Amino acid sequence: MSDKTILRALAGERLPTPPIWMMRQAGRYLPEYRATREKAGDFLSLCYNPELAAEVTLQPIRRFGFDGAILFADILLVPQALGADLWFVAGEGPRLSTVTTQEDFDRLGPADEVHDTLSPIYETVRILSRELPAETTLIGFAGAPWTVATYMIAGRGTPDQGPAHALKAENRPLFEALLDRITAATIEYLSAQVEAGAECVKLFDSWAGSLNGPDFEAYALAPAKRIIAELKARHPGLPVIAFPRGAGAQYIGFAQATGADCVAVDDSVSAAWAAEHIQPHACVQGNLASRHMVTGGDALVRETREIVQALSGGPHIFNLGHGITPDADPANVQLMIDTVRGA
Repeated sequence: MSDKTILRALAGERLPTPPIWMMRQAGRYLPEYRATREKAGDFLSLCYNPELAAEVTLQPIRRFGFDGAILFADILLVPQALGADLWFVAGEGPRLSTVTTQEDFDRLGPADEVHDTLSPIYETVRILSRELPAETTLIGFAGAPWTVATYMIAGRGTPDQGPAHALKAENRPLFEALLDRITAATIEYLSAQVEAGAECVKLFDSWAGSLNGPDFEAYALAPAKRIIAELKARHPGLPVIAFPRGAGAQYIGFAQATGADCVAVDDSVSAAWAAEHIQPHACVQGNLASRHMVTGGDALVRETREIVQALSGGPHIFNLGHGITPDADPANVQLMIDTVRGA
């Protein structure tokens, strides 16, 4: 049995103290991150600089001693590797060239040719696998196909994923071809991360909650199942965390249907609900509301304890229900960790 607590939880072990890491734990809430990003010049330059990307991945491990380190990268590197134009607008976020016609799709490259663009990411993983503390699990990740497709179709983030839903309704063969290409590229990308040293991987489906019924099964569940099955075939024993954010009742059965070892849940469901409906079948990751990293205080301590208690009967990895926000106070992160660990 591994001495790495995250891997033990992912293997189904119930631990007296849950391991802890935090989505977006390397990020703008840390002054050392901001200094490193300034040195890199811009966000994409930081992603593609293995030494600096490894540095910002290591920063929260040095400061807080998290049990897991998640590779610093971005879910939109896969569309860029497929041939989409990608840039970031200061204060607004990512922008992409759009895929809304067959001609747009035909300009994309094949899934198995993403590695030239993504090779610096694999080098970051190799650096981290050498430099992380022996007890820290190295987590690789990618965006799930539906979520990545929403950005590729709209050219940016949208509040309701409307452009992707419109393409799905108006030209389903094109929409499904795009999802298929992203799925195949994601398998290649995650497999290469594992070969470089990632010990488990996480699939972020940030916009899964805007899919319902048959669409959820076809475009959130089925691609995750395909990705997980292929990764486990290539890398037997690889643990996989799935995060179909906003799935609500559709979280139920997701682990069994996809083969995921762990389901990360957002804070729209209670930890007690997750303990009842998910934990009998899989490790649960989550799910403190991110706002507590800003506001702190007694509410942070109380809700952290409630989550730990509710999920104490089975395998649990403590995390937020979504990524930490740039306005978070690092002192509140430390308070959360101390509370989880019983300090």
